[in-house]
Amino acid sequence: MKRKIILITGASSGLGAGLAREFAAQGCHLVLCARRLDRLASLRQELVERFGARVELAELDVTDHTSVFAVFREIAGALGAIDRIIVNAGIGEGRSIGTGHFELNRRTLETNLIAGLAQCEAAVETFRAQGYGHLVLMSSMSAARGMPRHLTAYAASKAGLAHLAEGIRAELLRTSIRVTTLFPGYIRTELNEGAKRLPFELDVVSGCRALARAINKEPATACVPAWPWRPIWPLLRHLPLRWVSALQ
Repeated sequence: MKRKIILITGASSGLGAGLAREFAAQGCHLVLCARRLDRLASLRQELVERFGARVELAELDVTDHTSVFAVFREIAGALGAIDRIIVNAGIGEGRSIGTGHFELNRRTLETNLIAGLAQCEAAVETFRAQGYGHLVLMSSMSAARGMPRHLTAYAASKAGLAHLAEGIRAELLRTSIRVTTLFPGYIRTELNEGAKRLPFELDVVSGCRALARAINKEPATACVPAWPWRPIWPLLRHLPLRWVSALQ
């Protein structure tokens, strides 16, 4: 079915903003959520001017779990339905374990996984009430294995999110609610702009175009882009740990 009304969290920058541009170009009605309302307002102006898009904004800190439920319910009530919800909000501020950065690692897990759970709870509640919907979760290729150094907490949070998605999918198999887990490879955004050149990296425009194509197919899971990450996924799962560590 055509998903006309799409809610995206973490939409003020990076993959969220890029996906907003892709779906605005497809004529979708967007609901963009993020903490930085000023950046959302600038993005809305761009989408209206470029695409004539219909765009709603909601200020939302996904770690404020009560607000997640309130915002999702308010939007569903105001618009009558939400066809697709993209759980995209996340951070990547981790550091090596045991080096005095517990707070950064805790915040990574709380934002990516616990806040992800809150968004899934609120989304599926909405979809159950209306009888249909498409839930999309933004995991990562790093979810394939435990990763060393600064990626340890991040990879754990994204692996947890992927397992959460699979459990939800298993429960909803015989319903009209679809659940998609995305495993993006390296896409250059504000989240990693200071990093060295990354293996097989894509610029944000190309990356978001590939993500949007995958989302519209509504698969259970998708490595994005499919080449080379789909064949790399099973390799990551089974390579000796010392080899995985050397890739970082």
